[in-house]
Amino acid sequence: MEKDRVLFGQIVVGPPGSGKTTYCATISKYLNKLGRSTHVINLDPGNDANLPYTPAIDVTQLVSLEETMKTLNLGPNGGLIYCMEYLDKNNDWLIEKIDKLCFSGDDKLKSRPYLIFDSPGQVELYVHNNALKNVIQALTKSKVCGFDLRLASVNLVDSFYANDPGKFVSALLNSLATMMHLELPHINVLSKVDAIEKFGPIKFNIDYYCEVLDLNYLIDQIADDPFMVKFKQLSKAISEIVESYGLVTFAPLDVNDVKTMFKLMRLIDRANGHFLLDIESEEKVQEIYEETQKVDFDYAKYMEIRERLISKDEQDES
Repeated sequence: MEKDRVLFGQIVVGPPGSGKTTYCATISKYLNKLGRSTHVINLDPGNDANLPYTPAIDVTQLVSLEETMKTLNLGPNGGLIYCMEYLDKNNDWLIEKIDKLCFSGDDKLKSRPYLIFDSPGQVELYVHNNALKNVIQALTKSKVCGFDLRLASVNLVDSFYANDPGKFVSALLNSLATMMHLELPHINVLSKVDAIEKFGPIKFNIDYYCEVLDLNYLIDQIADDPFMVKFKQLSKAISEIVESYGLVTFAPLDVNDVKTMFKLMRLIDRANGHFLLDIESEEKVQEIYEETQKVDFDYAKYMEIRERLISKDEQDES
């Protein structure tokens, strides 16, 4: 594969309401300011016209969830699965669109484009249905698509799950299943950390949830009443599976905080290898990124978020 046929990007996945579309719009703006030619590609056939970004490629031009539901008399879940399987069978449409977007008529790369894929919010697509996985494999195999697309998956999980031990354990299992299923360099993200205590204070510090420390402490927070016995046993079994793999950690994200955005971007650049290509952009990110060598690294990763939460709690108490 020729060097000029190499592309970089990220595919943004996660449950409904985790902030995928908002993240795609915000990170694309930041990257454009860094000088990257960033294109957002909408892979969600259910996304309406009021997107916070202008998609460079829109899957609704190929297949629409609304039309599919009406034509085939399907519900939202069945309709979305059908749409993604239709995209899988017609992935040449997407490959051709990307080729035209990124390469000129003389087969030269257009200003080193960076691609961000905005995905649907149906969990089945990330943990067991093969439609999206097949599309990803087609895009990342140069023999199939004719270019070398180096992708990292970015899995967004809403931070409000941290307020409920059972929900957080299920989010951990879903994140692990997504990592195993998509088979890509992978970054898990705890999104909306600015609103993590919207439904009440969290039991532990933010780093406990991001580093996924000893989950026995989390299981202990589940009530011991007879009604919850089986639920607690199930949650403990799931947590043991997650801990046995030792793969799931989270990067905290607040889309309104530029530092958390750039910290996450550095992780993604290292996952897909982009930092080796765009040294100038990496140096700009480094200027924004805090100098962790001067403080304890583990504390530096979360100290601003932790101090912000402590300050908020003190204001609430007063």
